[in-house]
Amino acid sequence: MPLIGIIAAQNYPRGFNVDYLVVAGGGGGGTNRGGGGGAGGLRSTVTATGGGGSLESALLVSKATNYTVTIGAGGAGATSSGLKGTNGANSVFSVITSTGGGGGAGNSGNSTGNNGGCGGGGGIVTSGAGGTGTANQGFAGGTGSSAGGAAGGGGAGVAGTSTSTNIGGAGGNGVATSITGSSVTYAGGGGGGSNDAGSSAAGGSGGGGSGGANTAWPGTKNGTTNRGSGGGGSAEFQDTDGGDGGSGVVILRYLTASGTITIGAGLTGSTATDGSYKVTTITDGTGNVSWA
Repeated sequence: MPLIGIIAAQNYPRGFNVDYLVVAGGGGGGTNRGGGGGAGGLRSTVTATGGGGSLESALLVSKATNYTVTIGAGGAGATSSGLKGTNGANSVFSVITSTGGGGGAGNSGNSTGNNGGCGGGGGIVTSGAGGTGTANQGFAGGTGSSAGGAAGGGGAGVAGTSTSTNIGGAGGNGVATSITGSSVTYAGGGGGGSNDAGSSAAGGSGGGGSGGANTAWPGTKNGTTNRGSGGGGSAEFQDTDGGDGGSGVVILRYLTASGTITIGAGLTGSTATDGSYKVTTITDGTGNVSWA
């Protein structure tokens, strides 16, 4: 090879593609016939992405370069009567950011769900509107009912369910992705709270918390950890808080031959093998990853 060819080969950057799933933290549920929390926004290059959008493009990375990862926390459920839940926090992989889910509505002046990756469900009184979702990340929350039922939070795969009765609307379903090698569903919305003695609104698939009913809170009110799911809204006569949103997750998939990943300080994660690929799942913290 001519000398100039050798120099060019030595200096050419060795990049490779990394597929990813980036799910933000889910929103918390509202209280006193509160809306369900919206799921965290979901962006992915494998199988499906949120909001009905097209799959993202894989990220080209270089060795010996730091790439920031942040896992978004779930939003807190409301703790006072009639108030909204808190939005979830964003999750990040390098230039890819997924938006935290919107908090579910309360009632009276708080009857509109928050905007987010997926929108929080609307509350009662004047048929509270659901919050909007973020394009290519998730869907809107449903609309609550003046009859006493609050709406479900939006999911990554489907909008939250609206209601026209005193029974809450179900949370929107999440989306399934096989980035780990097995199909897992993420980012389901929380169910809305009911003004009914026996009926409870289901959380969306992907770990959404269920909405409350007046006699009890059937099922699990909190969103599932590391699924980015929304918390359920509480019922009328329950003095309990709204459900908390589930934390997010970042999953990276790359050819084993590409290199060895280092998960930096401040991050919690692990790496598994799936055929000719490595799959790194990061579940908590903020820090850097790099490949050697």
